[in-house]
Amino acid sequence: MPIDLAKSYECFQPEKRTEKIHIVGIGSGGLTVAEMLVRSGITNLVLWDFDTVESHNLANQLYRQQDVGKLKVEAAKEILTEINDDIADTITLKPKGWDGQNMSGIIFLNVDNIDLRRRIVEQHYDSPYVTAMFDCRNGLKSGQTFAADWLDTKMKEDFLATMSFSHEEAKDETPVSACNVSLAVVPTIRTICSLEVANFMNWWNGEPLKRMILCDPYSFEITAF
Repeated sequence: MPIDLAKSYECFQPEKRTEKIHIVGIGSGGLTVAEMLVRSGITNLVLWDFDTVESHNLANQLYRQQDVGKLKVEAAKEILTEINDDIADTITLKPKGWDGQNMSGIIFLNVDNIDLRRRIVEQHYDSPYVTAMFDCRNGLKSGQTFAADWLDTKMKEDFLATMSFSHEEAKDETPVSACNVSLAVVPTIRTICSLEVANFMNWWNGEPLKRMILCDPYSFEITAF
């Protein structure tokens, strides 16, 4: 059954734009963003991820017990079509992840590797087919999201500049458990993803993007530029 958009349609009309929306990385942030977009009526999604669902993913991701062992993109499609079965014929799955393919439209970056994010930005930096990029990063109790309208050269420059460090340097700053598992909790993930999607919706409606949003849900602080 198609989703009833009566509760959101006056502030967000999904048919205003027709370009594809790529979500690269379907983990804690990527699937949360995809779920929010689908609940808003977006159907033209492309999901990129080579990983499978593991039991520890259930603590901070939208996957379910029955998804453990499945490819994340396939499990994500099942979850999203349960929300709106209109997407069954329009969603595209990329189960090998991103490895140099050209993309077009809107790109949400949610991979764990900053080097890979930077490669995607650099490859598409001069592309006339990309309209905007969003980049969400989750810490333990704080999150960051960055955005750029691809028609704005200064925004692209600033967006790329936020990635001027290596994956190894990023790992050194990532909190981990005694078993060396990266730590991330649901309130942080949901908060920063909500802010990212709200920024996207404003832009969709013709408002300027916020280039950077910082949040700490545990101290109830949000800063946007």
